Amino acid sequence: MNRLSKNPRVIILLGKSGSGKGTQADFVREKFGLDYIGSGDLLRARAKKKDFTGKKIARILAVGGLIPTPAIFKLWLDRVEELKTKDNFKGLIMDGNPRKILEAYLIDEAFEFYGWDKNVKIILIDISNKEAIWRLTKRRICQKCKEIISFVGHFRKIKRCPKCGGRLVQRSDDTIGSVKNRLKWFRTDVQLIVNYYRKAGRLVKVNGEQSIEDVFKDILKNIK
Repeated sequence: MNRLSKNPRVIILLGKSGSGKGTQADFVREKFGLDYIGSGDLLRARAKKKDFTGKKIARILAVGGLIPTPAIFKLWLDRVEELKTKDNFKGLIMDGNPRKILEAYLIDEAFEFYGWDKNVKIILIDISNKEAIWRLTKRRICQKCKEIISFVGHFRKIKRCPKCGGRLVQRSDDTIGSVKNRLKWFRTDVQLIVNYYRKAGRLVKVNGEQSIEDVFKDILKNIK
């Protein structure tokens, strides 16, 4: 077994849609050489398989539905098992998990089982509903590679995808109505997770309405 896997750095990013979790996850991952677990990436990859589960996940994703906990947790555990035996594993950062309070309990148990529960940091990137609606209804997606471009900081000024140069367009599901539905889901499901970690004294809140650079600085202060 790789000697670095005994006490890796584990970071969980929470926040409303539009809070910049994905951008900050990229920054932290690069800074510390971490691996990434994102529920969106796992589900999109699984949806490409043409078996029953893959087709079912694809249909649910197509209408913006929520994948049941057993399915997403199976994908998550498979990914963790891969990382457990990876050479030079330094730790991981999670974005998009947990989505429900049950998943928070399961993740805690899994980290304890794998021996990764000693160095876990849980960070909430906090923005108001007004800010979330403003950002999400203005953010764009690359037509070519599907990279999502947040409408914050210097990203507001770019005309082409910074990764592939593709044309940027507004996402079809980034309407005020759909954004409000996502915020409702945060209030009814994710807020329970936030409260759970807060009551346990494990949650750190960062002001997500600062510049991208200042948000990153505050995250670094809390994980070093």
